Amino acid sequence: MRRELRFIKLLLKLRLSQMMVFRLSFFGSLFVDGSLFIFQLLSFNAIYGQVEAIGAWGRGEMIVFIGTFSLINAINMVVYFFGVINIPTKIKEGGLDHYLTKPINPLLRLSLENIDIGSVPLLFFSIVIIAYGISQLKVSIGMETVLLYVVFVLLMCILYYDMEVILRTISFFVISTSSIDRLEGECIEMCMKIPGNLFKGIFKLLFCVVLPYGIMATIPAKILSKSISIEGLIYATLIVILFTTIMLKFWKYGLKHYKSASS
Repeated sequence: MRRELRFIKLLLKLRLSQMMVFRLSFFGSLFVDGSLFIFQLLSFNAIYGQVEAIGAWGRGEMIVFIGTFSLINAINMVVYFFGVINIPTKIKEGGLDHYLTKPINPLLRLSLENIDIGSVPLLFFSIVIIAYGISQLKVSIGMETVLLYVVFVLLMCILYYDMEVILRTISFFVISTSSIDRLEGECIEMCMKIPGNLFKGIFKLLFCVVLPYGIMATIPAKILSKSISIEGLIYATLIVILFTTIMLKFWKYGLKHYKSASS
């Protein structure tokens, strides 16, 4: 564990050094991410701007929800997104060989080697939205609620990571994953606009169990609005444990079917 932590620290230093050398890349990333963030806000305002309540949720809950999804996505962009999306390319072109011959966990290195400092401002923008949403809630929020919220945001980030790795591990078995990437994008876009508690029937099964994007921002948002139950917290925790287990086993299974470029 200590070796992995030293490795992560070294990777972060290297990425910071690269960002300082290629500053245009840094500001380009900041501009793109900032533009996407503004577009998301405009889309949210167009959809919900004239609506005071959606289901059992008022405007405050919806603002917290969209801010939370934005926060989880921002953490994803900063920490592991740009590493994970390269997994299919590494598999197809044989680049995975380089990672398998090193003493560090290959999935850890693949995931963290492209940390994107340029997306850090999105974290602060998201927190501002969440703070505004909290001000619209008609509940008193204590430190214990905030801490529980933070814990479940981190758990949902793990779930987000699990889903990204699972979908890209399919590259071990198929030639192209473009359709899977489109499916992922459509699911995320839908669940960014619609809270999981609004899904019913087959959609609830799909987005809260099979592809659990629907709970990622919903559970933390319900914590801040104090509308979450103990059963809901337990369910979300079990989903994270389940998908983390599936991800690790599926990744190991995929590695067994990996055809090295040298073979």
